[in-house]
Amino acid sequence: MEPQEETVEQSRKPVEQQRQFYRIRFRDDGQEFTAAARIANLKRNETVMVKTDHGLEPAGVYGFAPANPACESQRKVSYEISRRPTSDEESRYQKLPGHEVSAFETCLQLITKHKLLMRLIRVEKYFNGSKMIFFFTADNRVDFRALVKDLVQEFRTRVEMRQVGVRHETKMIGGVGICGRELCCSSFMKKFDSVSIKMAKEQDLPLNPTKISGVCNRLLCCLTYEYDTYRSQRKGMPKVGRRLRIGDETYRVKRQIPLQQALVVGKSDGDEKVLGRSEWSTAEIIKTEKHPRKSDKKSSGENDNKIDREVSKS
Repeated sequence: MEPQEETVEQSRKPVEQQRQFYRIRFRDDGQEFTAAARIANLKRNETVMVKTDHGLEPAGVYGFAPANPACESQRKVSYEISRRPTSDEESRYQKLPGHEVSAFETCLQLITKHKLLMRLIRVEKYFNGSKMIFFFTADNRVDFRALVKDLVQEFRTRVEMRQVGVRHETKMIGGVGICGRELCCSSFMKKFDSVSIKMAKEQDLPLNPTKISGVCNRLLCCLTYEYDTYRSQRKGMPKVGRRLRIGDETYRVKRQIPLQQALVVGKSDGDEKVLGRSEWSTAEIIKTEKHPRKSDKKSSGENDNKIDREVSKS
């Protein structure tokens, strides 16, 4: 059994090594995906045919993707490149953006005709012409049944109206973030993670909405990138407000600096000082006495009255 297993593993390695990995885009302004191919020497901006759920779709190659160093485990990819396109497919692919622009303008005219409160964002047409998807945003639900009937009659194909949120709208339109780079959502992000104001607080960021909000007027997606690192760095550090005793001096923690593992502390005379990990880790934490809550006072008073009654009875 063991020799046979080794033979199987050896046969898998060359197959995995023959696969080439590329970065592809279905639209020039669309998101990049990783795709695998048995075709070697694909060049940048070359068109390829990619397997999708609804058949073959053309895409453009935008460069190589790094290979998997562990040949034993097959690398996961988003798509598989099937082949190079024929001359007829290449010609149809070059005309596809023009068809989508024309469909966009037609849909805008029909939206105005039906007086619908919606904003059209993008139109995507399947390469085989079997379906067209119209992406839009709206503040409320929209009754677009009459619009769909007109679109089907105009284009003679299946029509899907898909309402998206402001984040997906920004992802489709694209843009540049406050960092000066292409938006994360339109360049590499495949899904949106939940972002909360707690993440900004954990990283000591200013809670000014204009500074921690993105183009979509929602909290920046990049707030999630270093959140776990800040949380792990803060573990074991004295919290803000705690009192520390080092020798004869007593300090109160005013601020944490997690990445430097340092504390900004204040003395009784108002002066501030920065303590490194070697200093605050050996300090004595002064525990403050907790004041009893109202419920605790009430319960203790009831117990005292009960004891007094029992004593008087005796």
